[in-house]
Amino acid sequence: MFKSRSNRKKIVSSIKRFFIKAERTVWMICLIGFIPFLAQSQNISKKKVLIFSKTMDYRHESTEVSIEAIKTLCAQNDINTEATENSEWFNSQKLKEYDAILFLNSSGDVFNREQEVAFENYIRSGGGFVGIHGASTTEYEWEWFGKMIGAYFNGHPEPQEAVVIVNDTTHLSTKHLPKKWKRFDEWYNFRWVDEDFNMLLSLDESTYNGGGHKDNHPIAWYKPYDGGRMFYTALGHDKESYSEQHFLNHVLGGILYAIDNPAKE
Repeated sequence: MFKSRSNRKKIVSSIKRFFIKAERTVWMICLIGFIPFLAQSQNISKKKVLIFSKTMDYRHESTEVSIEAIKTLCAQNDINTEATENSEWFNSQKLKEYDAILFLNSSGDVFNREQEVAFENYIRSGGGFVGIHGASTTEYEWEWFGKMIGAYFNGHPEPQEAVVIVNDTTHLSTKHLPKKWKRFDEWYNFRWVDEDFNMLLSLDESTYNGGGHKDNHPIAWYKPYDGGRMFYTALGHDKESYSEQHFLNHVLGGILYAIDNPAKE
């Protein structure tokens, strides 16, 4: 009697061990199959931005510092970057690698016509554009670019403190900012080309000297453009800007907007 019970216990115990081992084996097979898929998915979803800082006119002293700051900012947010001042990178094959092109204090006539066409086609295929500060001093004679960026630089007073008004408190580039943001920078006046954009920030011209637009002085904006997306901020003149958290978050929000275009081919 006791021997029979003992045998039954051994049999039950053996069956339990078999099913436990089988369950573990199934989980391991699933996990082994899932890990490569996860790694592949993460690789596919990672975005890439090209930082372009070529200058054929004025070159900002902050250029080298700003390049490293933007690289670090993107790396901290799982965005890959490359930086160049080589206009030959603006060809249809190379530009396909990037989700957005960031013009970082670029200036002057930096492209030939073939390179301009490659960039136009890149935007039309859903690519993103981010312009920082001196980007509006670039390619004055290129009509398509002027309409995209919206305005060209048209002078500035001496750098000084001013109050920036946050006009859009919901955008990724501005939702973290105080409604009235007092900061030191070089405040651009503009020659408007296309004011059909969404204003993010404007200047209170009563808080500084040298403004040229009275009660309507946009200083950062965004819009869909020709199949792609554009974001421009006139902030970012000096080295100190690129260690200022509010400003860096402002730039990051612009980058995130530009790279997140569902229409990109």
